[in-house]
Amino acid sequence: MTAITAATELRSFTLAELQALCQEQGWPAFRAKQLFQWLQQKGAWSFSEMSNIPQSMRDVLAEKYQLAAPQVLKKQCSKDGTTVKWLLEFADGAKIETVLMLYERETARDRATVCVSSQSGCGMGCAFCATGQYKEYRNLTAGEIIAQCLIADKEARERGFNQLTNIVFMGMGEPLLNMDNLKRCILLINDEQGLNIGQRKMTVSTCGIVPRIYELADWNLQIGLAISLHSADAEVRKRLMPKASHYSLNELLEAVHYFREHTGRRVTAEYALFQGVNATVEAAHQLGNLLTGTDILVNIIPANYVEGSEFLPCTAEEQRQFLAILSTYNVSAQVRESRGTDIDAACGQLRRR
Repeated sequence: MTAITAATELRSFTLAELQALCQEQGWPAFRAKQLFQWLQQKGAWSFSEMSNIPQSMRDVLAEKYQLAAPQVLKKQCSKDGTTVKWLLEFADGAKIETVLMLYERETARDRATVCVSSQSGCGMGCAFCATGQYKEYRNLTAGEIIAQCLIADKEARERGFNQLTNIVFMGMGEPLLNMDNLKRCILLINDEQGLNIGQRKMTVSTCGIVPRIYELADWNLQIGLAISLHSADAEVRKRLMPKASHYSLNELLEAVHYFREHTGRRVTAEYALFQGVNATVEAAHQLGNLLTGTDILVNIIPANYVEGSEFLPCTAEEQRQFLAILSTYNVSAQVRESRGTDIDAACGQLRRR
């Protein structure tokens, strides 16, 4: 089958586009809202599920349009029950992985975060990332990204959470190489008649596509931004992230500053620690010098083992020492809690298999 496109995939349609479709077909205007709710809120996987839509209308839709309804090939749950990973397949055979992370306070269930893929595979080729081992990839439509959120929302509700609360575009692929679908997806998810998740509850993670960061800032949305930094040394970063290093660190920081000034949102720098590579004393001082005087938050990621990668996680002592050095530069840093390593659901481990 051919790949789904935004022009024919109905879950990618805005309410205004559905209204135009209904008008074109001579259907009552109120049908557009019903359709939108089935697609964006109720999570219908087929037109036959849309019980308040006339059969004749459903027949026309099924004939002319597609519906992002991935097949679940495999579902895994971590031993501690906090992480769920799905292997999903779309109509054209494209496969992705999606991860749900559940966070509970002592008194109440609190946060349900989904890590969604924006591409099937990735062309960035980061040396430490399992996804980067796949050279063939395609962009996902907005509807295909939203479908992941709907699956995660259903799971969260079944586990006693009120709803899905947070979305991070940190799964497979580079979101800023899929800008049109990314923006459409964010606006659809934010719609009060859809999942109604606030923009401040969404974060876009990028390897650092500098021109696209400026474009993202100019959207004037209240989304968060996370930069995959991983080294303050240009040569080491090139070794870890060969394509992202096309832009200099100074260019990247200028783009981050622009985003901060135009959105008011604090930016996070993701930094995975690899033994003997970017977790050294020298590397910590380099990062401190690079970020001192900024309000960028460093998100220290305990690196995860990835089959086929030459890079190994650092030791607990190296991590402690790294953080201690950063503190002398007054650089804010926190250690990200690692989730789902036992099911290959943690940072850098997604590989669509």
